[in-house]
Amino acid sequence: MNPGELRQYLEFYKDLGVKDLYVREKAPVIVKPTVSLPPVLPGLAPENDTLAKIREDIGDCKRCRLCEARNKIVFGSGNEEARLVFVGEGPGADEDAQGLPFIGRAGQLLTQMIDGTAKKEGIIITRNDVYICNVVKCRPPENRVPQPDEMEICGQFLFRQLSTIRPKAICALGSTAAKAVLGTKEGVTKLRGNWHKWRDIPVMVTYHPSYLLRPYNQNAKKEAWEDLKAVLHYVYD
Repeated sequence: MNPGELRQYLEFYKDLGVKDLYVREKAPVIVKPTVSLPPVLPGLAPENDTLAKIREDIGDCKRCRLCEARNKIVFGSGNEEARLVFVGEGPGADEDAQGLPFIGRAGQLLTQMIDGTAKKEGIIITRNDVYICNVVKCRPPENRVPQPDEMEICGQFLFRQLSTIRPKAICALGSTAAKAVLGTKEGVTKLRGNWHKWRDIPVMVTYHPSYLLRPYNQNAKKEAWEDLKAVLHYVYD
């Protein structure tokens, strides 16, 4: 019945003096969201898992479209027994060429932030003491944001990396990393500055270094330094 016909029926019963209409209860209608919810990391990992086994299982991955234009899979790097893990969005051009995470301009800034903040705060660590990886292991074309299905497919490997390392804390760099780790739709500005949790591991969300490279983000730079300071003191004090 279209809206016009329904209106005619209602007006007919109104003219008859009928004031109340009753309908039988029906099963609830489930409406699928038109916007995909952010992916959540899976909840299972093989027993006795290792980073070497995870990398072996990834192999020459063809599980999603990101394999089509990539040069190298960027698995992760750093201390495999790190107490702190940084999670970024995905590889850029430099990372794609060399197979290592955060080695371009954003990576150089991240290194400066880790080393500089640690030194200033009297914490004896450098970038080599932490572990760094990304949500997706292959470079998205033109550095676009990874699609939900790409994040979900790669999320199984990120989950295993985090489960294997079992750091004392995780630092999520940018909104894509925050969505993958925390399963949230909130942006960085709302999430940063507070502790969250992935399973039982504290998570601090802060700005991605590539965002901090933009000249008009001076306030964000200050906030990112404060976030990093809080993470380092929590993990290493």
